[in-house]
Amino acid sequence: MGTLFGLGLFLLVADQLTKHWALAALQDREPIRLLGGAIYLTLVRNSGAAWGLGGDYTWIFPVITMGVVVWIGWMALRLRSLPWAVSLGLVLGGALGNLGDRIFRAPGHFLGHVVDMISPFHPYGQVFPVFNLADSALVCGVILAVLLELTGRQRDGTRISGGGRTTDTETDSDDDRSPAGPAQERGRA
Repeated sequence: MGTLFGLGLFLLVADQLTKHWALAALQDREPIRLLGGAIYLTLVRNSGAAWGLGGDYTWIFPVITMGVVVWIGWMALRLRSLPWAVSLGLVLGGALGNLGDRIFRAPGHFLGHVVDMISPFHPYGQVFPVFNLADSALVCGVILAVLLELTGRQRDGTRISGGGRTTDTETDSDDDRSPAGPAQERGRA
């Protein structure tokens, strides 16, 4: 649980610091070109989701996010898997980073616009949406969660395999099933 909340808090702080920097350094200036134009830094205030979708319904984003945060807190009570803690910590940090913008930034409470600043391939985000550190954490956390589900890793630390549910430390070899353990069993042979 410490990993989940520690990572979430770290990402929340890092996201808010990068947004503070973007507001100070990128306001009223041309986009900054990096890596030969593969990345641009440009200031965008986004009322919606990616590419501004849903911008007329800004109030719904914080409501959904609060539900996700409550769900992660509930999941943390039974969490026994480090990979799942990392995944949920990434989602938590990203969700809280953007939730802070939605609640506290202009134009008002629960209508705030998210500060975005990273634009791949185009200085104004026409090819790919302009995003921030919170968005990156959310996407990485969700991708990790999908991979964990596809590989049968459970949040309680077990893994579902063809033979049923096992702990991450169990294997299918006969030596490992011995009550004495594999090292002592080999010593008797």
